Amino acid sequence: MRSASDLTARARIREAALARFGADGIAGTSVRAVAADAGVSPALVVHHFGSKEGLRQACDDYVLDAIRDGGEAATEALGEVLQAATPVRRYLARALLDDTPAAGALFAEIVDRTEAWLAAGETEGWVRTSADARARAVTYVSWLLAPLVLGDHVGRLLGGDPAETATAVRGARAGLEMLTHGLFADDRWLTAFTAVDERTSR
Repeated sequence: MRSASDLTARARIREAALARFGADGIAGTSVRAVAADAGVSPALVVHHFGSKEGLRQACDDYVLDAIRDGGEAATEALGEVLQAATPVRRYLARALLDDTPAAGALFAEIVDRTEAWLAAGETEGWVRTSADARARAVTYVSWLLAPLVLGDHVGRLLGGDPAETATAVRGARAGLEMLTHGLFADDRWLTAFTAVDERTSR
């Protein structure tokens, strides 16, 4: 059984790795750099995680578990993670950009649960029907994750870190306004895309 100090060291190493991987990427990070950030020896990192790959997997699992703990409310749990500490957000953004297997599994899992959540909303009457429920779920999740992956760009144009309250509220309000009331005043663009879809499906 691990001692309390052993568990504390493991958590401290993982937190250092989240920050370092998020800043420099997996390829650009060494075990030695993580050890220095955590204030431990490289040997202790290897003792706890086996290798840099093991350390990366622990970071993936940490973020995945935070979202999976939301159960069926994975979309809401994702929102909480996106509002969490900057290292967690940056790590998740980097993982999505690097397209790790765990990030791919995470994205697919969130889409699956979001599709079910939206389907329940249709049944309950607070979500409009869709001609393509799968595409709707993928697009919705992509919209949620876009400010995370494009955080620096979004922040520059909205005047602050997208995870800071004022900026997050500004972006969320605009998104909810579009989702709730619509963006276009008529259906010209939907009609045009529908026509293209009909031609390509023949």
